[in-house]
Amino acid sequence: SWIKSKCTLRQEFVIGGYLPSDKTGRGVRSLLVGYYEGGKLHYAGRVGTGFSGKMLTDLKKRLDRLEAKASPFSAAVPKGKGLTFVKPELVGEVEFRSWTSDRIIRHASFQGLREDKPAEEVVQEKPKKGQSEAKPDAKPAKASAGTAKTAIKLSHPDKLLWPDEKVSKQDLLDHYALVWPRMEPFVVNRPLALVRAPDGIQGQRFFQKHASPGMSDRIARMKDPTDGEEILYIKDFDGLAALVQYGVVEVHIWGSTIDALEKPDQIIFDLDPDEGVDVGKVREAALDIHRKLDELSLPNLVKTSGGKGYHVLVPLKPSADWDAVKDFAHDFARALEQAAPDRYTATLSKKARTGKIFVDYLRNGRGATTVAPYSSRAKKGATISMPATWPEIEKGLPPNAFPLGDETTLAQLKKADPWKEFFRLGKALKRG
Repeated sequence: SWIKSKCTLRQEFVIGGYLPSDKTGRGVRSLLVGYYEGGKLHYAGRVGTGFSGKMLTDLKKRLDRLEAKASPFSAAVPKGKGLTFVKPELVGEVEFRSWTSDRIIRHASFQGLREDKPAEEVVQEKPKKGQSEAKPDAKPAKASAGTAKTAIKLSHPDKLLWPDEKVSKQDLLDHYALVWPRMEPFVVNRPLALVRAPDGIQGQRFFQKHASPGMSDRIARMKDPTDGEEILYIKDFDGLAALVQYGVVEVHIWGSTIDALEKPDQIIFDLDPDEGVDVGKVREAALDIHRKLDELSLPNLVKTSGGKGYHVLVPLKPSADWDAVKDFAHDFARALEQAAPDRYTATLSKKARTGKIFVDYLRNGRGATTVAPYSSRAKKGATISMPATWPEIEKGLPPNAFPLGDETTLAQLKKADPWKEFFRLGKALKRG
């Protein structure tokens, strides 16, 4: 017998224009998208499906604000009635069937905006050959004594996800088993986004928000009540172990639970420095935000990003909606920028952040995600995003201080949990 299945591709594209719809209330008929190569925006085709009603309304408003007189694309594009060009600032995630020989996408469907990725970073993604993850010689996953246990079996547990650091799938699972009592409340029953690297971080990586064929039933699914899109989440440690088996090297979370999707229980400020900004400056920025949040009587905690920056979080009682939380975060970031324009920017583009620290407030939008506490990072050093204390930051704790399985990391985990009271500290967000 034969099974016919359709293979789809998925990546981000920069929106450079649109064709208006002649249907009442629709606004947009199709988007013109592209990707960067050699510093130029190459045209990749049109996207005319996948839009929901509310999505179209919001998208049209944002496109109207970015209208441009000239095409941002490096070459001529097919004309159409009412063709409107826009400044290439918005990034959309697109699912499509294939590339044509002249690098145009076929059967494309819009999946939503990616507010966490600068347009300048969007390039044509190309698959790499790799070994298959699914093998019959799967072995039961191990777990250290006194830690979380799982029935999930790892295929090739010795496979290196971080080849240079010699960190395997089993090593990653052992880490999660160790930190599970602390990590659990931050990842269970929350919408997830996943960074997968089935062939290790030096191979191809995928950013995934929806289920794919063969995904374990330990990774739960539900429909977003707003747009019907699929949401992934886990219910227990077996779910996290299934993510490891699936080659997930970063676990990203919404700032709300599946039981209260529209009511965030945290605000996050992600400090993202430009290349060359001294880590001491980034640490000073985290402490600056800490002081200003204290002045507003808002509880705040900190964790290392595992990369170049720090994450400052404000626990919330889940009462305000996404718009209110994002507006507050945006206003706070702009106030920082206005007070010290030589140090901070609240604008995403690389041009705006030259020599500065981008105070990323965009993680607070509905559907936006941030890396979970205790998650590994797909970075050199196999580092972890680790909760810390403010005195530790003041003493000089760097953002990449905790490699997976390192003695420094194990020593940190023997200390009192700095985020134990996270959700008890939450306050209702009030404006004015």
